[in-house]
Amino acid sequence: MTVTILQRVRTGRGGCDITSMERGGHGVTSVERGGHDITSEEALRSDIDVTVIVPLHNCGPYLDRCLTSLLIQRVALEVVVVDDGSTDGGVALLDLYASCHRGVIRVVRQEASGGAGRPRNVGLSHARGRYVFFCDADDYLGPQALERMLAMADRNGSDIVLGKIVGHDRKVPISMFKENAERVPLGDSAVYNSLSCFKLFRREMLERHAIRFDETLLVGEDVVFTTHAYCHAEVISVVADYDCYHLVARPDGTSIMQRPGSRDPVSWLRMIKRPVELMLAHVRPGDLRDHLLRRHFRMDAFGNLGRPFLDAGEVARKEIVAEVADMCERWLTDGVRERLPAIDRSRIAALQDIDRLVRLAHIESASVRRELTALRWEREREGRLAISGKVALSTLERYGHPEITGGDLALVLRRRHTGVGPCDEVVVPVDGDCAGFTGTVDVTTLSSGIWDVHVSVVFEGVPRLARLGTEGEGPIAPPAPRVVGDVAVVALPYFTHPYGNLSLDIGGHVVSVPGSVRLVRARWAAGHRLVLDGEVSVGTDAPAADAVRFLVWRERESSRERREPVTVGEGGAFTASQAMGRLGPGTWDAYLELDLGGPPARFRIEAVPEAIEHPRTWWRGAVRWSVRPYATAGKGRLSTVVRTLGPRTFIRRIVR
Repeated sequence: MTVTILQRVRTGRGGCDITSMERGGHGVTSVERGGHDITSEEALRSDIDVTVIVPLHNCGPYLDRCLTSLLIQRVALEVVVVDDGSTDGGVALLDLYASCHRGVIRVVRQEASGGAGRPRNVGLSHARGRYVFFCDADDYLGPQALERMLAMADRNGSDIVLGKIVGHDRKVPISMFKENAERVPLGDSAVYNSLSCFKLFRREMLERHAIRFDETLLVGEDVVFTTHAYCHAEVISVVADYDCYHLVARPDGTSIMQRPGSRDPVSWLRMIKRPVELMLAHVRPGDLRDHLLRRHFRMDAFGNLGRPFLDAGEVARKEIVAEVADMCERWLTDGVRERLPAIDRSRIAALQDIDRLVRLAHIESASVRRELTALRWEREREGRLAISGKVALSTLERYGHPEITGGDLALVLRRRHTGVGPCDEVVVPVDGDCAGFTGTVDVTTLSSGIWDVHVSVVFEGVPRLARLGTEGEGPIAPPAPRVVGDVAVVALPYFTHPYGNLSLDIGGHVVSVPGSVRLVRARWAAGHRLVLDGEVSVGTDAPAADAVRFLVWRERESSRERREPVTVGEGGAFTASQAMGRLGPGTWDAYLELDLGGPPARFRIEAVPEAIEHPRTWWRGAVRWSVRPYATAGKGRLSTVVRTLGPRTFIRRIVR
């Protein structure tokens, strides 16, 4: 089975295998594969786009999937597998792959080093591609990963390309993968939040600046490497619309990052000072340095004052605080402080008070328990939506379950991000307290779009924000849509699926606008015009006159359309007419189009046969026109069939 798979996925243009040789001083032995000797011509080959470096240590159960995912990449690549003293059955499988793919897979053997830093450095020393990519043997790539990242790199001359990472029972960074970015600035983006080495790196940049992994570290060696690379990268790009790298948790928990103590807070804080000092040596004081330092304080220093701080013992907590205090004393600038959230500024002020730090950790780690208790429009035809609920902090029982009381409350509405510009935010004050509050939203002040409703509550000076809604099919039903404001905008409260969070659709962007258009009478007028008298409503309201835009006739087969103006009276009554001779032959369906503050809303015109006059036939020159309005079967909607009969058609019919 394995041999068949290997034969099917033979691919790539570059590469030959490393013959027996000793790398002095490093104890690395490269082994000949398949009896193929390296030649000087092959050694100088420059047509390899990507070298994938795979450190291997006892990953036999995962190796097949990893190597297969690399071999199906549609780029000119070589795979350098550095066997770091494996003792499991993966060695035999690796030999099989290498013998079947002698032009692509190259194997280097060395004694076990205990970490990934040394095998990755060894792989770099053998790399020949324009770019290098690091892939752990228990992970794998999406089929188009390297193709997409390489295309991005070649378009922009990128030094680093980040491909979207997907976690399988592993946490992965997400802030930098919101959208594709051809060229993203290091100082005005979230790319520095990702310091793993699972990226595409320009090899010339790595060689020119001697960027290598710290072989003395078992954990964090890639943080040092990637930090150094970021400092020299002139162009950074992001592929966010494709799952490039699949990060896998081993079920047996044997990977280095899954072992107990791999993220020991004290050890991590001591390790992280190396990449920080490296970054400071390359980046001058200013906004860029403060932006990068913020990442290390927010995610590394203060991140260990959260859940890890609660898990730590009394002695370890003192050591954690000492390391964080040392980082603050050395590197915390006013620019960094301004970039930190309120809870981290509170931690800085409490570094001498461990009990206070524990309570802050509880507040950050706890979930906000919230419940929507009522949702209603305040008055008829007014755009004021009353939202009632209650909120509390649910601290974790295993950490002592302290009692923490909430303070200041508000509703926060955020316009869902469209990818252009910052999100809009509206803060709505509330009456009451955490046990029961009510806030009233004036939806006429909200711009067109989707607004997500949150509740904000302050616990001991620390604000927490949570979506407000009802679980599943809760007891609260969304109120009917309402057309509000002088410009007639439809507001549609709804609950998201499957989480049941409350959102407001202003303009009908994702929620279907409930509307009804009823034909009262269709009559013929001079000029073979079909005049329609009808009534329109949206929800339970009649729309404003300027919201009703056009009578639209749409031809079923060709999708051609013709629009005519509409005259609107009181209570949603309207009149529109169409010169039927302008439609042309075909079957035409009638719609009424409204502008309700979002995408055009169209409603089919409902009709009963009794409201529609008889067909009409007339001659225009030598052509006979026939128009038959009718109500469709079943749903009863207004349509019309237009036919023409010219002399040629008439003669053909007679002949037949």
